[in-house]
Amino acid sequence: MESQEINGTSTKRFDILKYVVITPVRNESEFIEKTIQSMIQQTVKPTEWIIVNDGSTDNTSEIVSRYSKDYSWIKLVNRTDRGIRQRGKGVVETFYAGYRTLTQDYEVIVKLDGDLFFEPDFFKTLLNEFTVNPKLGITGGAVYERLDGENWVLQAKKNHVRGPNKVYRRTCFEAIGGLKPTLGWDGIDQWEALSKGWEVKTFLDLKVLHYRWTGAATGFPKNKIEQGYGAYYMGYHPLFILTRGILYMFIYRPYIVGGATMILAYFWAGFRGWKRMMEPSVIRFVRRTQMRQLVGLLAGKSVHK
Repeated sequence: MESQEINGTSTKRFDILKYVVITPVRNESEFIEKTIQSMIQQTVKPTEWIIVNDGSTDNTSEIVSRYSKDYSWIKLVNRTDRGIRQRGKGVVETFYAGYRTLTQDYEVIVKLDGDLFFEPDFFKTLLNEFTVNPKLGITGGAVYERLDGENWVLQAKKNHVRGPNKVYRRTCFEAIGGLKPTLGWDGIDQWEALSKGWEVKTFLDLKVLHYRWTGAATGFPKNKIEQGYGAYYMGYHPLFILTRGILYMFIYRPYIVGGATMILAYFWAGFRGWKRMMEPSVIRFVRRTQMRQLVGLLAGKSVHK
């Protein structure tokens, strides 16, 4: 239990929850040290940090190994090279390769990318938020990306925690059955949590710099196709994805192409009869929520999710 003085009086603060971190990485030699240094400088460090090297062909493994020799709580797990960087299923499979090696107890579990920078009080702040709000199930910081290669742009919303930094209360993580090995896993987890009464919140004052923008490794066309597939797997309402795609056509570059690609991918998945990745009750919850958002759009509110 920590304490602080206010006007000469000692007051109790919060119990610091124990947390573990799992980081799937592949060919992150350019950025992995930024993330490692951010973790080393945390005022509250994890009991265990598993970095899973998913068959990197650069010197990612050597960099992590060097740090693991100096910091006993940093551990390296190597996987065989599959020849590709696979989003969705591959990321989750790599996460669980680390999960299975955990040896320390925890109350909070983190999925963290290996190309991030964040401030020293990042995890202490989020852990305190879990203590303050027992209903908080999933949280994270505000992700900023340099889509134009120069200016950092906020790519986060208060009610949606981005995949690069996902912080789960253990009881919530177990209640939703963990992470699903599919595209859209970082949306499925949130819908599952919300449908079970948990709260999901991004703290926009906690900045996270994401050096490799989401989808950069796979390229723009494939990224939009994957977004469409992910929306189908999550059971998005057709009217919602149509509205979202049309808005994307006029908001994000390259205009028209991005939103159209996402829409076509969604309906192609439906045409092929691909399996949804959530229970029907959760899909009904998703669609009810999205229809309320569409009604809100008429009042000038955003439907971006």
